Amino acid sequence: MAEEWGNDAYQISGSWLARLERGRHEMTVPKLISLATIYSESPERLLRDAHPDPKRLSSDSRFLPNMTVLVSGGQLDAQAHQMLPDGMEASPIPEATTLLPADGTLSSNHHRRAIIGKRDLSLSPAIKPGSIVSVDTRSKAIAGRQSWNHEFDRPIYLLLTHDGYVCGWCDLDESGTWLTLVTHALSKQPFQRWRYRKDVEVVGRVVAVAIRLVS
Repeated sequence: MAEEWGNDAYQISGSWLARLERGRHEMTVPKLISLATIYSESPERLLRDAHPDPKRLSSDSRFLPNMTVLVSGGQLDAQAHQMLPDGMEASPIPEATTLLPADGTLSSNHHRRAIIGKRDLSLSPAIKPGSIVSVDTRSKAIAGRQSWNHEFDRPIYLLLTHDGYVCGWCDLDESGTWLTLVTHALSKQPFQRWRYRKDVEVVGRVVAVAIRLVS
């Protein structure tokens, strides 16, 4: 192929291919075309097989930008729209905290979103009504006090009671019998208490919050 195309850049030696397979050599475009021709595959297919999926990398916090960026497209923009849909500040706020339908766009089936209702003031003003929370439904265990140092680290949970959904901090007594919803000091809302797993269900732990600042 290198002879027919008149360019030695398309030439592949056994030693070069061995170094490539061991990760000790970089792929060049001419050699990628040669390999694609040899294996009767498209160059795009070979690249997909040889490199990690960018969509998977972008969901990993290690590969997020290390500075504030104004996104205007691509995977980061798609991620932003999952938590901050267009028109969020203008959409009506429900009376009660509501679990949003699964739309298939989240990172996995284990994550759900909910919008905080007007009557759910448990963590206000830190998390105001109209805010959208992302919930990891795999994380249901109530963390003990030794796992956090201050309220910004304290885990937040989405709960389902007989009266509907509520979002807040939680305490579980030593016997594992009673679960207490702990409210924000500035919310002026009373604590609530239920029999754990009988009168209340933990939907999951809140892992991200989009807060509505203007309505």
